[in-house]
Amino acid sequence: MQLNSFDEWSPLKEAIVGSAQNYTSHQRELSFDLFFHDNIAGDNSSRSEWYYPRLTAGTAPRSGSQPIKQRYVDELNEDLEGIAKALESLAVTVHRPLDIAPTTVQVRTPAWEASVVPPLNIRDNTLIAGDEIIETPPMIRSRYFETQFLHPVFQEYFRQGAAWTVMPRPLMTDASFDLSYVRASTAGGPTEPIEDPHPSPYDVGYEMMFDGAQCLRLGRDIVVNVSTANHALGCDWLERHLEGRFRIHRVHQLSDSHIDSMVLALRPGTLLVRSEAVAEKLPEQLRRWDLIVPPAPESDNFPRYDDDDLILTSKFIDLNVLSVSPDTVLVNEACPELIRELERHGFTVVPVRHRHRRLFGGGFHCFTLDTVREGGPEDYLD
Repeated sequence: MQLNSFDEWSPLKEAIVGSAQNYTSHQRELSFDLFFHDNIAGDNSSRSEWYYPRLTAGTAPRSGSQPIKQRYVDELNEDLEGIAKALESLAVTVHRPLDIAPTTVQVRTPAWEASVVPPLNIRDNTLIAGDEIIETPPMIRSRYFETQFLHPVFQEYFRQGAAWTVMPRPLMTDASFDLSYVRASTAGGPTEPIEDPHPSPYDVGYEMMFDGAQCLRLGRDIVVNVSTANHALGCDWLERHLEGRFRIHRVHQLSDSHIDSMVLALRPGTLLVRSEAVAEKLPEQLRRWDLIVPPAPESDNFPRYDDDDLILTSKFIDLNVLSVSPDTVLVNEACPELIRELERHGFTVVPVRHRHRRLFGGGFHCFTLDTVREGGPEDYLD
């Protein structure tokens, strides 16, 4: 089928599900620590919520490779297969990216080198805007060439008529990153200071770095979260590129970067939001939509981890659901409170297992990229 995806809820026909094959480690370097700062600094601190353990001070390396236990990767791959099968059972055609080869361990540019991670959270580095694939400029060095693993799928959509665009790739030297958010905007101040950037002969100042998961797609309208100068440059590019086809609405510091565990549109007129305070930052038209604010978890929904396991997402990651239609939603089976709340609002919930979402930085929305939906460029905000 031809590429067509304008929103987050219309009947889903085709999607890509990510891969975790040969995921071995996280590399703690500047771009990684910046991207996950709120969670590394907060969710691995000395606080002690009983339902998941946290890192003891000093146990996590401040730089270098942080190994991931193979049993977590094996279970994640099982759960990814379960996500794919659940979508196929709902008549969705599922595509998969290329697996990263076990011998592919590093990516190098003239300015830096980093370890490579597989194409797991594929929502991040691609934005589907109607009939156009837009590869976005990455924010984490180890993910610089991640969209290459999606190219066989993208090429097929291109052959069928899709437009295919790549946003300018950043040099990603230390000086490319705007550090203001992590130095000033984190509640209570950062508990893990970000080191001063090192100079490079390739420094050009702040560059655009921007993820598709910063966008909420609503037909003709796209709501974009902007928290840094890097995001603002990416949003500038997006506004100019999509002018006349889409309207861009900026929200500021709704989160550090991604918003799909903060707010998701489940159908026209209904938002799933982390809190009413989140909704207050949205455009005025969206504040008039019905809000579903799920209750706090009452049960032990999270696996217990060792002190050397790095937590990358907040406990709200399970709000990262995937709509298959305006009345059907994939939800983590470990979230009975969220399931009951969505059912109370008339949704059909498809429970799917996803155990280690906090170790790998994503939920169902992150792990998928919807490429064909029935919806079009409707106007939902007038």
